[in-house]
Amino acid sequence: MSGTKSRNKGHGFERDMVKLWRKYFPQHPIRRGLGQTRTGNEVCDVEGHPQFWIECKRHKQVGIRAALRQAVRDTDSRMPLAICKDDRREAIIVMRLNDFMEVIYEKQAQEISESEKTNEGGEG
Repeated sequence: MSGTKSRNKGHGFERDMVKLWRKYFPQHPIRRGLGQTRTGNEVCDVEGHPQFWIECKRHKQVGIRAALRQAVRDTDSRMPLAICKDDRREAIIVMRLNDFMEVIYEKQAQEISESEKTNEGGEG
């Protein structure tokens, strides 16, 4: 595939990911990250989520470790993740195990807290 076609395929995938993240996180100003900031720092491919630094990779066969390495290298302290899609395959998310465990732990703690509030409100 030519450089232009490959670049267009990648940009289209980024736009698709922006739409998906906007659907699930409408409270955040999700948008494509374009280029660099004025200070010369990198921006992620899908910008606007306060917790995640999101890199998107769409190739015939994505190097998932390289994609995650880029996210880890460039992050501004948000949790790095890479959304990767090989041709004719479903997209996957790649992140560090400790980061994944932190997300799951926070979700579980939130569910327990909400359950306790519900139980407290029902007593009396």
